[in-house]
Amino acid sequence: MAKNKELKIDNPFVCQGYVSPEYFCDRTEETEELISNLQNGRNTTLISPRRIGKTGLIWNVFHHIKEADKDAICIYLDIFATKDLHDFVQLLGTAIAQHVLTHQQKAFKRLLEFFGAWRPVFSADPLTGMPTVSVSLEPSQSAVSLKSIFDYLQQSRHRVYIAIDEFQQISYYPEQGTEALLRSYIQFAPQVHFIFSGSKQHLMAQMFQSADRPFYQSTASMGLMPLHEEIYYEFANRFFQAKRGSISREVFANIYQRFNGITQNIQQVLNRLYEVERHVGKERQVNEAILHIVNRNGMQYETIIGFLTNNQLSLLKAIAKKGLVESPQAHDFIKQFDLPSTSSVKSALTVLLDRDLVYHDNRGYWVYDRFLDLWLKQQV
Repeated sequence: MAKNKELKIDNPFVCQGYVSPEYFCDRTEETEELISNLQNGRNTTLISPRRIGKTGLIWNVFHHIKEADKDAICIYLDIFATKDLHDFVQLLGTAIAQHVLTHQQKAFKRLLEFFGAWRPVFSADPLTGMPTVSVSLEPSQSAVSLKSIFDYLQQSRHRVYIAIDEFQQISYYPEQGTEALLRSYIQFAPQVHFIFSGSKQHLMAQMFQSADRPFYQSTASMGLMPLHEEIYYEFANRFFQAKRGSISREVFANIYQRFNGITQNIQQVLNRLYEVERHVGKERQVNEAILHIVNRNGMQYETIIGFLTNNQLSLLKAIAKKGLVESPQAHDFIKQFDLPSTSSVKSALTVLLDRDLVYHDNRGYWVYDRFLDLWLKQQV
């Protein structure tokens, strides 16, 4: 991560991953709070909708931790795609093995000896050529290997920081007692510090705020709001000015409001504008950039809707056309868009919410990816 500090990139509006603090907008208070929590032994629950910037914040925190302590072990896991405890343990094991291979090669042999049940698979990263490793293990060894991982971390002479993104996914695992199992190991690993990050607010709240759940009141809690508009504008304009250009406050405000402050969507628009424009002061320029992105994503959106049933797709299109729906199960809304029965709409809505295609807040229901929303409007 230290190498990234001096890395200069062609387009400063990063849409994927994390480069360095130079290309990371604000979150100063959140970064300081999260670092303070971790360094003072407070595991932290980080909750916000997707695309607001949780992952970037985590990597920014890790960057500053590594600057202060080059021997610190920082591990990030996105468990959204995991289906069971076996998947989780393999993912965690692979992350630890990769870290040791990259940063502590002399300790790698000892690592493999420690985890006798692991079967390492070595390869080269297709982009960097650097060696990579993944581990596999028998499903029957999952619980034993998880205990071994925590035993190994306990013996580490370094501070360990682990961020588990989309942590609510473990509530879907078929194994009974997964939360309790993890909690039992975590509470006896005081030198291993955790960030539990999630985008499903109701599920995360149940896991950490319900008295009958193992993680009840075991962490400090943080939420992320959209970046402050003025701070975000100053951040953006600085990069345009660096190439002897500019972006007007009025145009930026239009972008910010149009995309509800959702960082990832705004970054994509700024990335395109920076690519093709020097001075941005007209709404036409923004519309052209947005249209380019929508068209570019068309094949991806075709794939997404291909996995939906007719009822789910009809409801998604109706919400997109309406823009904001206070109650999708209301009789007037169902009648207006010729939707099926209330029960069918309820079932379809559950799926759309679960897949993060539709988001619900105190205003109502809306298509969360604003580019998908615009693409759907073209289809109806």
